[in-house]
Amino acid sequence: MSSAVPLNVGITRSADSGVHASGEKRVLLAEPRGYCAGVDRAVETVEKALEKHGAPIYVRKEIVHNRHVVETLTERGVIFVDETDEVPEGALLVFSAHGVSPAVHESAAARNLRTIDATCPLVTKVHQEAKRFARDDYDILLIGHEGHEEVEGTAGEAPDHVQLVDGPESVDAVSVRDESKVIWLSQTTLSVDETMQTVARLREKFPHLQDPPSDDICYATQNRQVAVKAMAPECDLVIVVGSRNSSNSVRLVEVALGAGAKASYLVDFAREVDPAWLDGVRTVGITSGASVPEILVRGVIDLLAEHGFHDVQPVTTANETLVFALPRELRAARH
Repeated sequence: MSSAVPLNVGITRSADSGVHASGEKRVLLAEPRGYCAGVDRAVETVEKALEKHGAPIYVRKEIVHNRHVVETLTERGVIFVDETDEVPEGALLVFSAHGVSPAVHESAAARNLRTIDATCPLVTKVHQEAKRFARDDYDILLIGHEGHEEVEGTAGEAPDHVQLVDGPESVDAVSVRDESKVIWLSQTTLSVDETMQTVARLREKFPHLQDPPSDDICYATQNRQVAVKAMAPECDLVIVVGSRNSSNSVRLVEVALGAGAKASYLVDFAREVDPAWLDGVRTVGITSGASVPEILVRGVIDLLAEHGFHDVQPVTTANETLVFALPRELRAARH
């Protein structure tokens, strides 16, 4: 899935933090960054569906949380909708990478929609955990952000058993039926550190709180945060490429600041970088959220080069090799 052994991050350090040994401007480029396996699968699912069935194809919510991806697919004939009742009866509907509740599947079936499920398999795993522990009559404490599509989909698997816990400050309001049958699950795109703070608070309140059978926070989310932590102490500025509705991208800004970056900003496109951010800056870190195509990162690198940042140095903390198969409806037939 990813390298279990920390790799040589290879940052040329100096006594004056943030300044390259030669005193020249430089870019630290986080690796891994950008597309995770689930996003890659989801975007390819829509592209293959377009090739196979032609436009229009409907997608419930954004296929992934990235403006560029959504705008590009819209130009190719994808119609993004909020709910299934906006889709003509019998049409083709793709469910986004964030997952949907059983109620959404039911409403799609009621409209005779043909559906393709592009839910990330790691999100599906959390759904299965929610169903399993609900069957065993546990109280399930779902750590996540209220209103996020992934949280709504997971909670919808067992609405009578799931309580949302939106950060450590929400713990005081949590109550359970039986303190010996309580488990926590989480949204896959959270900050590892904040999640563990919430878990620690929950465990103070419920000492018998059980952990998930396996880690819920996505490997890619964790890897991107680790890479940012490795480079942030050296950076005057960290630019995170990603959209504002992308939970994992927003978390990267928080992680960068928490790990010692002097400043950090989230941008969708290179044109959003304010030249004033670069005043007096010698070291800029760049990373991107898990739903960001690499072309957008390259745009930021090119922009920085125009401002004298020609030295681009990778900061590699893990190797990612995981690939998910496409939904069965789109897999090539075996001969």
